[in-house]
Amino acid sequence: MTSLILAMMPIIFLIWMMTKKNGVPSYIALPLTALFVAALQIFYFQTDLTLIWANVIAGSLSAITPISIIAGAILMNRMMCLSGAENTISRWLEGISRNKVAQLMIIGWAFAFMIEGASGFGTPAAIAAPILVGLGFPPLQVAMLALVMNSVPVSFGAVGTPTWFGFSNLGLSDTALLEIGQQTAMIHFVAAFVIPVLALRFVASSTDIRRNYIFILLSTLSCTVPYFLFAQWNYEFPALVGGAIGLTISIGLAKLNIGLIKTAETRDDNATQTNVSRGEIFKAMTPTLLLILILIVTRIKQLGIKSMLTDATEAMSASLGILGDFSISQALIFKLSNILGTNVVWAYKALYVPALVPFLLVVLISIPLFKLKGSMVKQVFTETGSRIKMPFITLIGALIMVKLMMAGGENSPILIIGMAFSDLMGTNWQFASAYLGALGAFFSGSATVSNLTFGGIQQTIATTVGLPETTILALQSVGGAMGNMVCINNIIAVSTILGISNKEGYIIKRTVIPMIIYGLIAAVMSTFI
Repeated sequence: MTSLILAMMPIIFLIWMMTKKNGVPSYIALPLTALFVAALQIFYFQTDLTLIWANVIAGSLSAITPISIIAGAILMNRMMCLSGAENTISRWLEGISRNKVAQLMIIGWAFAFMIEGASGFGTPAAIAAPILVGLGFPPLQVAMLALVMNSVPVSFGAVGTPTWFGFSNLGLSDTALLEIGQQTAMIHFVAAFVIPVLALRFVASSTDIRRNYIFILLSTLSCTVPYFLFAQWNYEFPALVGGAIGLTISIGLAKLNIGLIKTAETRDDNATQTNVSRGEIFKAMTPTLLLILILIVTRIKQLGIKSMLTDATEAMSASLGILGDFSISQALIFKLSNILGTNVVWAYKALYVPALVPFLLVVLISIPLFKLKGSMVKQVFTETGSRIKMPFITLIGALIMVKLMMAGGENSPILIIGMAFSDLMGTNWQFASAYLGALGAFFSGSATVSNLTFGGIQQTIATTVGLPETTILALQSVGGAMGNMVCINNIIAVSTILGISNKEGYIIKRTVIPMIIYGLIAAVMSTFI
């Protein structure tokens, strides 16, 4: 019991600091929590000091992955803004419909759904949220909407990575993976009847939601029906296909004003014309379309490019002495192994992590496309640099904390918490399983990492207490997805991109409510599948 209480203390400490009345900024709260975990590991769990330092080094270096993605997203956002492309897209979207609910569903739901299916890594919020702010929606409310909306597609995000890679170490057959995907999609499908509405409540009034509910429902189903059907025979493309079909249908419904109540903000057919030409729209959308195209081409393994970008064949290596062994692969995968003589490893896939490709690449292509002057290009990069300073410190603290919470094997704080939950619940574990997955996403910032971390625990619990393995792993997958609502990394990323400061605790206190509801839906659904 003592071990469990102490293992949970850093989580309680972090939540308290960030959600109390005068919340502590994340760039202070997370490093302090990491220091707290380090002290527990040294003085109570008696973890080897060398292993702790190795995890501190790996955690610090691991921050390069999320911060490079955030930097790439901000870079593209500033380019789109300063080039005028964002304004053109906003005027075009207003031309489709001035109904605010329609705009939120088209961009915040369907468009983000498709982007998640292609890429993941927090890119949906990075791309969709600035467009919504450009349409006049308040940044803080948009951030919360984006976090909650971007949950349903996550289990099949980045061409199914959380499913096929997240459970890759469990020795599952392809049939078992497909069954997990089918059950996961079923739970998400049912939850989607509620989640978009909960997300919309952050931005739109209850009256607007109620009066436009038919459109909300049709837009939701236009994504989730093909999503669910596709998941019956494939666990890589449900989100991508569902999002693409849903976006097309949602735009069509909005243009025809189906399910939307005419208000002062909704134009009739003759008034929905915009002064933006098709050529202007295509030019303004080119960076986004190019981004999606590159993401799809580099994520579908059958095309062969993905294997090139993830080729781990060593190109050069060097010993860094006690620090470890450094190597670079043919695909520019930077790797530091045997850190301080331990088995701790860090790696950065420079060409696969969506930073250089596609964000920086698309920005470089867009500079001549929009004929940006040198002073404007300088402003794009300068503003990006100024926005990522504090988030970088925050993410270093977050990832050191994560690494230390996971250090210690069977005696690691995170595994102690997981096993305590299973002992407490027994055969009722299915009612709490999704929340363990959410906890993993909260810490690691990734549904994929949550599945990698807790998949083995969930599998063991299922076997021990006699529950269906595929159902428990489906709940883990759903939990990792719904955990994105409160995931520290995602909150920092979307807040940074939208220029929101010191509101992480405020956001968590509000997004945790739909996350809890999501978990309840998953628990109920688990009794029927």
